Amino acid sequence: MRQKIPRGPMPQQLEVSQQQEATLHKLIRRHQSPQNLVTRAKIILGGMQFGRRNQQIARDLDISGQTVKKWRERWLAGRTTLNTIEAEGEEEKLTEAIIHLLADEPRSGTPPTFTAEQVCQIIALACESPELSNRPITEWTPRELADEAIKREIVESISTSQVGLFLKRGGVETPSQPLLAQQ
Repeated sequence: MRQKIPRGPMPQQLEVSQQQEATLHKLIRRHQSPQNLVTRAKIILGGMQFGRRNQQIARDLDISGQTVKKWRERWLAGRTTLNTIEAEGEEEKLTEAIIHLLADEPRSGTPPTFTAEQVCQIIALACESPELSNRPITEWTPRELADEAIKREIVESISTSQVGLFLKRGGVETPSQPLLAQQ
């Protein structure tokens, strides 16, 4: 059986100081470390070995070669910053910097439609008695809450299902009786 000869240029060996290496090992052994952080730390430690190619590291960790390439490049790009922080001598800052370097970058997406304040106001509205809003009902429904939130100008518009999600997510159910003690 012939052995495959790796193609392409040899990836740059990663320069990792003894303190950085110790920090990476500590992150790997730590029980509360997320698995993606552990995998990325192992990629960096694998990249320290001279002549170790991305595909070899990928095979050992059961991940793609592109993933290994990405995190090796990220480490190379952040190397100067890590060295500067390490020179300051604060171990906690170095650990935070390594975690930050190996963390996911923010992803794109639509910004939230409703602010936290609006959500809180809608939940507070659900805690009120519908009678206080001159509603001819005894219990709030998501449809009634949505209408009242628009009427009070908490939001410009909101769907019934969105109100239901707020109430579900917040662990709040519309009360069948007033929540405040009556005097």
